[in-house]
Amino acid sequence: MPLEQIIFIYVFGLLGALALLALWNEHRRRGFETLNNDDKVFRCNRCGMVYTDDSDVDRSRCPQCGRTNDPFEY
Repeated sequence: MPLEQIIFIYVFGLLGALALLALWNEHRRRGFETLNNDDKVFRCNRCGMVYTDDSDVDRSRCPQCGRTNDPFEY
């Protein structure tokens, strides 16, 4: 095998490994970032279910038991 082919394989192998590491890192980073979501978080006083609703509502009905709840502040 000529020296040029060995260098070619070595260089492109390293570049491929770096590309895979960059893709894996981007995938992992996206999993930990919070979403820029303006929805309000609600917690039902009756059943304890935590759910979200649009940011323009002041009270929301629980999808599980139907009770109307105020936004949850944390």
